Amino acid sequence: MIFVFRNKETMNFKLSKGVFIGLMLVLFSNLAQAQITNDLTTEEALKALLAAKKKAEADGVLVNIAVVDAGANLKAFVRMDESYLGSIDVAIKKAKTARYFDTDTGKFGELTQPGGIIYNIELTNNGLVSFPGGLPIKNKDSKIIGAIGVSGGTIDEDRAIATVGAESILE
Repeated sequence: MIFVFRNKETMNFKLSKGVFIGLMLVLFSNLAQAQITNDLTTEEALKALLAAKKKAEADGVLVNIAVVDAGANLKAFVRMDESYLGSIDVAIKKAKTARYFDTDTGKFGELTQPGGIIYNIELTNNGLVSFPGGLPIKNKDSKIIGAIGVSGGTIDEDRAIATVGAESILE
């Protein structure tokens, strides 16, 4: 943007107006990014992760478990000893996918099949995962506060382990 100033008084007015607008933008952008009030706490994230890990151990399944907060940011993660290295990224992406779309990744996957209404969407958002093992985490008020992703077992094992983790914070 180019400003043409004809005299010193006009320049001061324009600069003052510009400073005022700049301050308002900063103020309102900070308000827009206020803390989400229905977010997963660290304690809840760890509780979900440890409940899922306990289920995986009881079932004899080696998995990676990721828990994300309401903003889909990684909050807790564990790679069980000797679990697949390739499952690290899958677990994280299952959790993020579940949170991005607030749904079970298995149900999401049904919509992403050829001919589905969102076919190829998994190519967006730096890669989504469209098979079971990712679930939203809800609080006692049924508000989604995060998500969990599990990878390393079969899709049925991953879903069962994720379910135990997601439901653990309701106890």
